[in-house]
Amino acid sequence: MSRRPRLRRLLTPAVALALALLGAAPGATAAPAPAGAPAGIAAAARTAQQRYGVPAPLLEAICYLEGRLSDHGGRPSANGGYGCMNLTHNARSRDLDHAAAALGVPARQLHTDQAANIAGAAEVLRADATALSPDHRAPTNLAGWYGAIARYSGADHAVATAYADAVYRIVRHGLTATAPRGETVRIAPHRVTPDTAAADGVGVHPDLPSHCTTTSAGDYPAAYDCIVPTSYDCNTNSSCTYQSANRPTDLPILGVVIHDTEESLTDTMNTFYSTSSGVSIHYVVDGSGNVYQLLREKDIAYQAGNWWYNQRTIGIEHIGYDATGYQWYNATQYLGSAKLSAYLLNRYDIPLDRAHVVAHGTIPAPTLGTAPNHVDPGPYWLWGYYLGLINQQGVAYPTGPAPSGVVRFDPASGQTPLGTNGDETTDNFNFFYLYTQPSTAAPKVPRKGNATDITDETDNIETMLSYDVLAQQPDAAGTGDTMYEVWYGESLSGSGYSATGTKAWIAVPPGAAEQGHGTVVTLASKNGRPVPVFGRPSGSKTYEIGSSPAGSEYLSAWSVTDSGTTYYEINFNHRQAWVPASEVGSTRTS
Repeated sequence: MSRRPRLRRLLTPAVALALALLGAAPGATAAPAPAGAPAGIAAAARTAQQRYGVPAPLLEAICYLEGRLSDHGGRPSANGGYGCMNLTHNARSRDLDHAAAALGVPARQLHTDQAANIAGAAEVLRADATALSPDHRAPTNLAGWYGAIARYSGADHAVATAYADAVYRIVRHGLTATAPRGETVRIAPHRVTPDTAAADGVGVHPDLPSHCTTTSAGDYPAAYDCIVPTSYDCNTNSSCTYQSANRPTDLPILGVVIHDTEESLTDTMNTFYSTSSGVSIHYVVDGSGNVYQLLREKDIAYQAGNWWYNQRTIGIEHIGYDATGYQWYNATQYLGSAKLSAYLLNRYDIPLDRAHVVAHGTIPAPTLGTAPNHVDPGPYWLWGYYLGLINQQGVAYPTGPAPSGVVRFDPASGQTPLGTNGDETTDNFNFFYLYTQPSTAAPKVPRKGNATDITDETDNIETMLSYDVLAQQPDAAGTGDTMYEVWYGESLSGSGYSATGTKAWIAVPPGAAEQGHGTVVTLASKNGRPVPVFGRPSGSKTYEIGSSPAGSEYLSAWSVTDSGTTYYEINFNHRQAWVPASEVGSTRTS
C-alpha cells in the first residue's frame, strides 16, 4: 500500500503544553469548498464533517492541538505547515497541495482561510482513513478515526498513537477555548473508546541517516541503531569521542541531561560520527519523535561539559535551536523523548524531578576556566509539560520534604501565545529574571552575556526548580507580579564567572508559584571566610566556582557521598552547584 511521505508537523510550545494539561458521519466524495463557506472554526468543522465524514469534534481537537485555534497570520511553521491544522508543504510532504487540489482552490488560500484549512485537513484525514481500511471506506463513527489521526501525525508508531491518544483525550474530556479571533470553541465531552487496532499498521520509518539500521542492537527497544564504532573509544584510541565503561556497575547513573543540537539531523549525525568533534551522546530525538541511539548506556558520553556529570548521566539531544525553540520543539518530539526518559528513569531508578532530569544549561562548569557551560535547551523548553508527559508514561513523581518557605516556579506562559495571531512574545519565555530590589523597575542582577541574548543564563532561573524564599511582597512597580527574595550566585566581577551568593528578587507572575521540595541547607564558615561553592562534588580549589556568605540558605534536592565525604547539591543560581557537608551548619526539611 502506498504511503505519502510526510515530515512531522512542528508544533508550538503552547500546543505542546495543551497536550500536557489535557491530559460521526459516513464518508463523502471530495468537492470544492463553496463560496462563502463559514469562517468560524466550529461552523467550518461541521461543514467539513458533512462533506468528508470526519467528525467535527475531532477536527476541532486537532485545530486546537496543532494550531491552538490560530492560523498564525498565514506564516508557516518550521517545516512548512500552514493554518491551525498545520497542512504541510516541504520536500517530503505535499499535504497542503493535496488538500488544495481536492478543494479546487489555490494552496495559498489555505494559509489564512480557516474554513478551507479545516476542510483540507478533513480531506487528508479521509484519504488516510480509506487507505488504512481493508474495504477502502471511511469510518462511520467517532471511534473509528483513530488510525487516520495517528497516520496524520506522520510520526513513528509509538509517537503516532500517543498523538491520536491526545486528540481523543481532548474529545473525551471536552474543551472550551477562545481563538485569537475571539470565537469561543466548545467541544462537549464524548464517551468514546477509540478503535486503536486501526493504527496497527501506522508508523512512518524515517529516511534513516547513514550508519543507522532499523534492527536495534542497543538498549532502548524503540530506538534506531546508530551506535558509533568501538574505534571511537578513548580507552583504546587517541582520536576518540567517548569512554567505554560498565555503568551502573562501576558508576551509578543518577540523571538524564536534556540538550538541543543547534543543527539539522544530518549535521548532528555527522558531528557525532566525526572523531575530530570530540563529543558524543547516547540518544538523539528528531522533530518526528524518532529516537536514534548512538552510544550504549553503559558507556560514558562526552556531553555535559562536566566530567563528573558525564560519568553519571545519560544524554539526550533534540533537533532544534535554543533561541528559537518555539519554532522547533513540538508535541511529537516531546512525546518521543518523554517515552525514552520514562524508560531510563524506570530502568535506573532516577527520580522524576528537575534535579535529576536536567538541562545542559543547569549543569555547572566544573572550573572557572571552563565557564560558562552550555545553555541548551533554552527558554522555550517546557519543563512542566515534559515532566508531565514522563509521569503519564507511569513514572511517579517523588515524594519528599516540602519545607515551609520553599517555592517552585511553574508558569502558565507556555499555555498559549500571548501576542496577536498566535504569535509568541517575550512573556512566553520560561525564564524568570532577578532584580536587585523588590521591584521590576529596579536594576536586574548583573548579566555577563550580551544584553540581547535571550539564552543568557547569568541573571535568571528556569522553571520547575525549587528555591528557599527569604521574603516576598508585591512588585513595587505595580505589574501584579510577586517578588521573591532568594540567595542567588551572581557574577559580580567585571571579568570571569566566579559567582558570589547575594540576596536578589525573582519576579514571578500570578499563579506561577507552588510548593517546592527538598532540604534547606544553611551554610556555615569554618574559618570566618565565605563558604566555597564547587562545580562538582569536591573540596579541591580547582573546582571552586564561587562562594557564599555564612548564613546564606539554599535549596538542596539531593546529596552524594564520595570517599566518605557528603556533598549537597544546591540550586545556586541558574545552575546547580555543590557544597561539602562540613560547610553546612544546619538543614531543614519542614
